[in-house]
Amino acid sequence: MPANADLDPLDRKILKELQEDAAQSLDDIARKVGSSKTPVWNRIRKMRDLGVIGRQTVILDPESLGLEACFFVLIRTAEHDPDWQDRFLSSVRARPEVMEAHRLAGDIDYILKVRVANARAYDAFYQALIRDVKIHNVTALLSMEEIKSTTILAV
Repeated sequence: MPANADLDPLDRKILKELQEDAAQSLDDIARKVGSSKTPVWNRIRKMRDLGVIGRQTVILDPESLGLEACFFVLIRTAEHDPDWQDRFLSSVRARPEVMEAHRLAGDIDYILKVRVANARAYDAFYQALIRDVKIHNVTALLSMEEIKSTTILAV
């Protein structure tokens, strides 16, 4: 995929529509962006081929599924060798509770966004994680209120 895909204004309008609702019909997208169905489909296919558009999925409401607690987990480690990192990354990637994981610059090495039912479920997650890998310091921050959450990128 190009570092910065060469997208024109129509491509960007199509992407905006797809991000709002990827299940809408091709006819609806074409009407909203001021084009016809075939050129819109060709552009979507091209953007998929370039990797601009990845997989399609649905967004679930975590609270309606009983996942009411969102924790941001700050991890500091004294270990930086490849073996530790491989075990840590494998452990994090295998856990469905982890919604996001980022390696950071600065005092904190990693941050995880973890969705669970409650504090007891978080503790079970935490205990399993520290069984898998040695971690120097873990700080868990409970989100009291989600103010904004989106998957939509400004295109």
